[in-house]
Amino acid sequence: MVKGILEKIKPEFVNAVEFFRHEAAKIRTGQASPALVEDVLVDIAGQQLPIRQLGGISLPERRQILIQPWDTSYLGPMEKALLKASLGTSPVVEGKVLRITLPQVTQEYRQTLLKLLAEKAELSKQTLRKWRDEAWGEIQESERRGDIREDDKFKGKEELQRLVDEYSGKVDELVEKKKKEVEL
Repeated sequence: MVKGILEKIKPEFVNAVEFFRHEAAKIRTGQASPALVEDVLVDIAGQQLPIRQLGGISLPERRQILIQPWDTSYLGPMEKALLKASLGTSPVVEGKVLRITLPQVTQEYRQTLLKLLAEKAELSKQTLRKWRDEAWGEIQESERRGDIREDDKFKGKEELQRLVDEYSGKVDELVEKKKKEVEL
């Protein structure tokens, strides 16, 4: 019974870590990354579409992003969307492509990025704790109904905490990796 509850909650832990990984990838470092622009929504004929669906994204240099739209009529709307996205730089239309050159990251901006990273990590950990509390509530309810014994309840609590610690550790690993990127 306890194992079933833990197995049911595990995918939520995986989702919380994956969501953090995706959010951390969006944080701009000194290096260009397709993740900075691929989810920016562009208004095309009344529809909001992410840039990744409208063109190819490449990285010709360490601090440059090149976007080549499938259709040149997308250039204007893409440029507007990128300006709204507040990347800290302006896109430049060069013929049939958009070029974004990222500026050197200042120490003050690094501190802002690290603070943002810490906030996103804490949100992920809060999500892990929320799911832990929900699973613990289910385990306690099972014990009250007589479906499991009291010692199984406490073993379940230990296993649940071990799972939370494991996935919290994964978030911490991602934070450390991203911190190194920001500090480059």
